[in-house]
Amino acid sequence: MSRRVEVSMLIAQLSDPHLTTSALANEAAAGLHRALGRVLALKPRPDRVLISGDLTEHGSPEEYATLREMIARFPLPVHLAAGNHDGREALLDAFGGTPCLGGGHELHYVVEEPDLTLVVLDSLTAGRPEWGRPGLLGCGQLGEEQLAWLDDVLARRPEVPAVVCVHHPPVPVGIPFMDGIRLLDGDALAEVIGRHPQVVRVTTGHLHRATTTAFAGTVLTTAPSTFRQVSLAMHADDQLGWVAEPTAFLLHWLTGTHCVTYTVQVSHTSGLIGVF
Repeated sequence: MSRRVEVSMLIAQLSDPHLTTSALANEAAAGLHRALGRVLALKPRPDRVLISGDLTEHGSPEEYATLREMIARFPLPVHLAAGNHDGREALLDAFGGTPCLGGGHELHYVVEEPDLTLVVLDSLTAGRPEWGRPGLLGCGQLGEEQLAWLDDVLARRPEVPAVVCVHHPPVPVGIPFMDGIRLLDGDALAEVIGRHPQVVRVTTGHLHRATTTAFAGTVLTTAPSTFRQVSLAMHADDQLGWVAEPTAFLLHWLTGTHCVTYTVQVSHTSGLIGVF
């Protein structure tokens, strides 16, 4: 009797590069470039890269041009998610119709491979227009229409392992400020995910810190930033700020319905950095 051979897949999840054209431009771009190089140096090399939001600081066309230039020669497929610092129109203008957005012109999309369903959701909400910066209020929301779309997408291939990415964490993580700007309809997302046991991982960005928790019958992970990390301000009176902890990314290893997530440090390490 023949045995089914399980196919392994590696997804490198980078997050929150916050590319900018301001005085921090070099630091932010160097962080993302170093992380992409670290991905290429891994053995085995990941199959694809997912960048889970806050691609830019201000959501401007110039910032997306920087991102486009940085990944133009990158040899692996790159998929992008929108975060609260991103700008919907500028992001679509830069990457709409390309594989970075699943070949479509929406910020929520699905990539269907024989052994993987990768779903990227759009939790970007409008910020304060008087500030001239999209999404700066910070909270995320999916809405009924997108949740219904997700339900339909996951129902199409119940036998194929699925990874669902959304920028905003759908549950509290214990840092009061960040919990105040999480996904507003996280409970509704949990209802949808709970109906589809093939979802082996729900993963987010936004937090600038790696965490793991149970969620809707599966596992929820949050990715660290390639730029800078959020302080562990777990008391309401603690001042939230940035800490000089190592930049890093998540590496999801999928074998059939089994998923293991590693945290791969980038800065402050002697890890090999690849060239592209």
